Amino acid sequence: MAIIINLDVVLAQRKMKLKELSAIIGVSNVNLSILKQGKVKAIRFTTLNAICSALNCQPGDIMEYVDDDE
Repeated sequence: MAIIINLDVVLAQRKMKLKELSAIIGVSNVNLSILKQGKVKAIRFTTLNAICSALNCQPGDIMEYVDDDE
C-alpha cells in the first residue's frame, strides 16, 4: 500500500508557491515541505481541511492510493 502525495501538482495548477500556502493556512513551510515530499506518517484532518479550503480542492486531489503490486 502506498499513498502518493500530489500537493506539488495541485500547487502548480493553482500557480501557488508552498510559502504562500503556508502563510494562508498557518502551517510551517517545513511541515508542508515534508508533506509535499511524501515523508509524513500522518496528517491531521484540520490541516487537510485547511489545505483543501485554500486550494479549493478535494482530499483526493492531494492524495492518491497506489497498490504496491502495480
